[in-house]
Amino acid sequence: MQHNFVFLFYSYETPEIALSCGSMLRECVRYEPLAKIMLYSEDFYNFFNYVEVSTFDVASDAFSTFKEIITKHKVMCAEFLDANYDKFFEAYQRLLNSQNYVTRRQSLKLLGELLLDRHNFSIMTLYISNPDNLKLMMNMLRDKSRSIQFEAFHVFKVFVANPNKPRPIADILIRNRDRLVEFLSSFHTDRTEDEQFNDEKAYLIKQIQEMK
Repeated sequence: MQHNFVFLFYSYETPEIALSCGSMLRECVRYEPLAKIMLYSEDFYNFFNYVEVSTFDVASDAFSTFKEIITKHKVMCAEFLDANYDKFFEAYQRLLNSQNYVTRRQSLKLLGELLLDRHNFSIMTLYISNPDNLKLMMNMLRDKSRSIQFEAFHVFKVFVANPNKPRPIADILIRNRDRLVEFLSSFHTDRTEDEQFNDEKAYLIKQIQEMK
């Protein structure tokens, strides 16, 4: 069975069969025992390359499969991410820093979903305790793409909303307090009908202003 999955993974290296095999892989992911084989296979890490291949359709399909594998079965995926945190997020960091706009936007959006999933609480806690991750999100808030700015906001808010911020995280936010408050006050002000976004933005501004 594992041999067959290895074959399907490697199909992303052959554009002519990639989409058909991708569909088969996602069908297999529906079944937790099969999804676990995929997730714990060393070949799983090939997806970090497949999502960046030059053929757009193949890269998009690979990302869809990758997302299904790491989100479909919440408890199992949380256990995997917990046990393989360093290796997984070292590879994931490459996607967040990709030169490919679509890869960056998709991986940033997925990161926000992973961190906000209640099953991933321990993973979220680790991620938002790292000052380098906060600095990356602060830079992405200023990205030239509004879509990336918006997705970065949904990760950045997790750092600020954390009631138990490690000292290095708090120090960065306090050191940049005035600039952050000014920046957020004028951030995506045209989203007047997005009530949740505006409430969250106001909450973050208040939290940053009150930090000591």
